[in-house]
Amino acid sequence: MNFEFLQPSTLGEAANILNSHDDVKILAGGTDLLVELRENEYPCRYVMDIKKIPELNAFGQTAAGLEIGGAVNLNSILESGLVGGTYSALKDGARSHANTLLRNRATLIGNLCTASPGADMAPAALVLDGVLEAVSAAGSRQIPLCDFFTGVKTHVLRKNELAVKITFPQKQGQGLYLKKKRIKGHDLAQVGVAAFWAADGKLAVALGVVATTPILVSGLGPFDKKSLAGAKADIEREILSRINPRSSRRSSREYRIAIVKHFIGETISRWTEGGV
Repeated sequence: MNFEFLQPSTLGEAANILNSHDDVKILAGGTDLLVELRENEYPCRYVMDIKKIPELNAFGQTAAGLEIGGAVNLNSILESGLVGGTYSALKDGARSHANTLLRNRATLIGNLCTASPGADMAPAALVLDGVLEAVSAAGSRQIPLCDFFTGVKTHVLRKNELAVKITFPQKQGQGLYLKKKRIKGHDLAQVGVAAFWAADGKLAVALGVVATTPILVSGLGPFDKKSLAGAKADIEREILSRINPRSSRRSSREYRIAIVKHFIGETISRWTEGGV
């Protein structure tokens, strides 16, 4: 595990490093990267620690919405009073991720950039219409999270780009994230389902581990409480038509489909029979 350690203190310095150096791995939390480096699975020449860059530690409400920087860890999200109500699916996702020690290191954007189909934070971030800001030496661009994932552990972020922050637009509604795993402790999801029911009645559902990328089904409805309860079968049918789970050592295709159906019913029941 031989590499040069880089620790820029400004966003411009980080962008210049990515522009002028090949084979750079970015260290935010490091919960995946350090394992990969230790096992020499993805060797590299440079590791760039981004935790000292102020913009990547930003966390708060702005005119654009809730902004969370690339170095903000999951325990910070869990402990923040900013992340509740409308954004409660983010807390559910963070709470379900690993354990307290790992959440002290793991970051929201790092979890997204790993681009695993089973990333706990991806469904919650998708239903909340998250938009990533990527910065390079050439400038910045906004990437809607629904356009970010391209395959298993692949995404649209370029080699010379750094994901600086994610912004969740201001909106009203209620959300949740439900996760099925094999054991009570630290475990990857067999299925993850997030949902957001907006104040205008529109419903969005995002799912993990049911295709090669996290899946977003949005624009359902609008529903009031009565019509949402009555639309369960239609919602279920629409969602099942969009997913393509596979069997693996951890779960069969049929079991994943059954859990998706169960979680859809559980979500609707919570919202129509007494709230989340």
